[in-house]
Amino acid sequence: INAEYMGLDDVFLAKETIAKALKDDLEAEMNQFGFTIIQTLVTDIQPDHTVKTSMNAINAAQRQRVAAVDKGEAEKISVVKQAEADAEAKRLSGVGLAEQRKAVIMGLKESIDSFSQTNKEITQKEAMELLLLNQYFDTMKDMAANSKGSTLFVPHTPNMVKEFGKQVREGVMGPANLTSDPF
Repeated sequence: INAEYMGLDDVFLAKETIAKALKDDLEAEMNQFGFTIIQTLVTDIQPDHTVKTSMNAINAAQRQRVAAVDKGEAEKISVVKQAEADAEAKRLSGVGLAEQRKAVIMGLKESIDSFSQTNKEITQKEAMELLLLNQYFDTMKDMAANSKGSTLFVPHTPNMVKEFGKQVREGVMGPANLTSDPF
């Protein structure tokens, strides 16, 4: 085996083959003089310093490339998991908001029914108007208490609750479904 024409990686892989070929060659020569070669060992292969430097650079570049790919995959997984968590949080927030609105509607219905039953002279529509007025004042009170320095101008007239009720009904049922003014 002529190691001169082998690639460096092949030389490292063929250490035992080279040792056997060296033993065979040495044994053929040394038998003439009465010597017997029992074994040859190739303990170390020393390529040229520039070859070593080049191999080290190649190995370092390969390891850096693998590290970069691994880092990119880890970042990708992190971004995907964060997006999944964000989507789930938004979904749960929507479910919670829907349940909250359902509870508010049920509470309003019970309040109107209860108020109408205890005060027979007041219709459900009038109870609804009173409830809207109460919620309007609660909202105004909350805005004043939690303003944080912002100013909000809300039109405020005696007919505001009536107009507000009309706007709510139009928003829910549409203007075509309002045949008469309930207030």
